[in-house]
Amino acid sequence: QVQLAESGGGLVQTGGSLRLSCAASGSIFSINTMGWYRQAPGKQRELVASITAGRRTNYADSVKGRFTISRDNAKNTVYLQMNSLKPEDTAVYFCRADGVLSITFIQSVWGQGTLVTVSS
Repeated sequence: QVQLAESGGGLVQTGGSLRLSCAASGSIFSINTMGWYRQAPGKQRELVASITAGRRTNYADSVKGRFTISRDNAKNTVYLQMNSLKPEDTAVYFCRADGVLSITFIQSVWGQGTLVTVSS
């Protein structure tokens, strides 16, 4: 069984920075894409950023230039460096792994989420 564990969320002031981490555990041979999503109160979950095994990245327009996604394939870990945070970045941030080659092939795995609160 493959699990994702996020860490690094918390409370930060406007303009501050946070770094989120998400580690995948279990019998993992490879992960195609890892990504960060977020869900604010009363809103739908949205993609923040994603990165392929070849390190091709994709960002939501709202975070371009402020957030940076990276991954360590050897550790099956993905990171999200968030700078110049704004109150509208407040949300629960979820990690997702797509195309996980484990004992079986797993289409998608979600983490449980970590709360990021940006105060004004």
